[in-house]
Amino acid sequence: MKKKILIITILLTFISGFILGFCFTKNNKEIKMEIKKEAAMKKITQTAGRNQLGSFAPEFAHYNDDILFGENWNNQDIDLKTRSIITVVSLMSMGITDNSLIYHLQNAKNNGVTKEEIAAIITHNAFYAGWPKAWAVFNLAKTVWADDTTALSAKDKYQTSIMFPIGEPNNAYAKYFIGQSYLAPVSTEQVKIYNVTFEPKCRNNWHIHKAAQGGGQMLIGVGGRGYYQEWGKEPVEIVEGTVINIPANVKHWHGAAPDSWFSHLAVEIDGVDTSNEWLEPVSDEEYNKLI
Repeated sequence: MKKKILIITILLTFISGFILGFCFTKNNKEIKMEIKKEAAMKKITQTAGRNQLGSFAPEFAHYNDDILFGENWNNQDIDLKTRSIITVVSLMSMGITDNSLIYHLQNAKNNGVTKEEIAAIITHNAFYAGWPKAWAVFNLAKTVWADDTTALSAKDKYQTSIMFPIGEPNNAYAKYFIGQSYLAPVSTEQVKIYNVTFEPKCRNNWHIHKAAQGGGQMLIGVGGRGYYQEWGKEPVEIVEGTVINIPANVKHWHGAAPDSWFSHLAVEIDGVDTSNEWLEPVSDEEYNKLI
């Protein structure tokens, strides 16, 4: 009799433990689901409107903080990642590349958009919104996803600072340069324009743009720091936005500063009987006077 009672007790204990374990497992799964649901439903709050325009335009601040973000962004019909992508594409299409786009790019990153995804998104939209807009947005996106990139070379880092491509090594004219230069065509029709990039200390030889009439060249600085010098005159510093007008038949050279990469647009001016005459290199003695 005692043996039967012992067996029954063991069976009841086993069954009770199984039931309790099942209930605990089920309850644990429900708890995890509730936590995930609560995280997904976490309310977005915004105070930028009141912080910046509260006293000047309180009604606009209310619409921005309470309606746009408080209600629209908290709508659960679209997930936050998709909503962030739509917002970035919309702002890019309108050509808005100020702090508001930087905010939404960061927001997109926070909501799970990867570097590879944002690059694909901007590239896709470039075909519809326009190539210049894509360049502008890429320059912002690179800063937002900077932590996700591997270590960049000096060339790659410099490329992120200018809007025009560096292009390929300028091998065809390498014999007329000291150091490495790069060439990227910007326009090959109507007016020929090339982006010329110089590594630090790189410069071209003294040369002359010859023409019987018209001719010459225009340089427009687009990045870094460099110099232009006419024969018998002091060097002129070129930075982003500097415009240099080079008359025809004037001996000159141009290139990078000793401690900086440098890029300029080279605009060829139409003329009669135009040609380029390449002369002697700029000596280290002459160039080192820039230091």
